[in-house]
Order: sequence, then C-alpha cells, then structure tokens
Amino acid sequence: MTDRDVHEPIVEWGEAGSALEAGVSGDLLVVAGFADGTLVAVLDGLGHGVEANAASRAAARVLRSYAAEPVTVLLERCHEALRGTRGAVMTLASFDARTSSMTWAAVGNVDAILLRADRTVQPRREALAPRGGVVGYQLPPLRATTLPVSRGDTLILATDGLRTAFTTGADVPGTPSEVARSLLDRFVRGNDDALVAVVRYRGSEP
Repeated sequence: MTDRDVHEPIVEWGEAGSALEAGVSGDLLVVAGFADGTLVAVLDGLGHGVEANAASRAAARVLRSYAAEPVTVLLERCHEALRGTRGAVMTLASFDARTSSMTWAAVGNVDAILLRADRTVQPRREALAPRGGVVGYQLPPLRATTLPVSRGDTLILATDGLRTAFTTGADVPGTPSEVARSLLDRFVRGNDDALVAVVRYRGSEP
C-alpha cells in the first residue's frame, strides 16, 4: 500500500486494474488520510507505460503531501508539478467526517458516481460532470461541488480503460474489492490501462 496513507478509518476501499504494458500502469489510486478526513484520487497519466506512470506518481506525491487542502488547490498544485511530464487527468474527492460531506472535482475523463446507501434518498445516484483539460498542460476553470454523505454511501471512480456503461452496472452487492473486480471484469476495454476504485464512506468510528 505504498500509494495509500489512511490517517482515520472513515472510508473503506477496494480497487481493480489492468495494465496495457505488463507491470507498469499509468492509472493510479491514492487514498490519503488527514485529521477527520480522507482524500481519494484516481489519476490517469496520458497514454500508457513508463511515462504515464511517472506523471501519475508525480501527482500522487503532491496529493499525499497536501491531502488536507481543498481539492481545487490540489489540482493547481498537481498542475505545476506535472509541467514537463506527459500530464494526467484526475478526479479528486475529499471526505470530511466532521461535516459528513464529500467535495469532489475533476480535470479530464476519470468518471465518478456516488451511490446512496439509503434507497429512499433522491437522487440516489449522483455523477460528477466531466471537465476538459489535462493537468500539467491546460487547466479548465476549476469548480468543486460538495455533497452530504451518510454511512454506507459508495463512491466509484473509473478511468477511460473502462466502458462508460459501468455507471449503469455499478449498483451491485459486495465488499468494495468485490465490486471493483466485478466492474473491471465486465467493462474493461482491453486497449488501455484501466482502473476502478470503490470507496465506501464509514464516517467517524462510534
């Protein structure tokens, strides 16, 4: 778990992925804890292979170092750090146990949906609107959205190595790891690096 540093157990997560080049993927999950919160990010270095991996790892170092900062500030920090690299697209989501909220923002096409555990809540499914751009090359106007979250709500993030139809097949039972593996097996394209992360909000420990 070298790319994860969970300070507080306010989320549980699982991931599944595949690399176009054996052993080297440009798609990366970061889970970084801070006081009363957890930052989750899925990064997709442009293309695949060693250079895509290097771009994602450069962004991951920034995110782990400054995890408590607002997601738009983190995107700006990553933008500066990735100049001179291949660049990356990414989605960031910051969970705050004090306010039972999640703030998310994205640059590029890492898809993200939030599924409510309470089936009576409407809308039960919320999606993050994609924003064009590449971190390290061109940032769009940055906009973050904050949503309330409750125990059991599930965030699913996936790179474009998965078909976008995964959003319609995401509401399946199982642990985060089981759901991630199911989604990868059913929706992987097979022509690019791929990663899907499933993050379940637990809130503060009783």
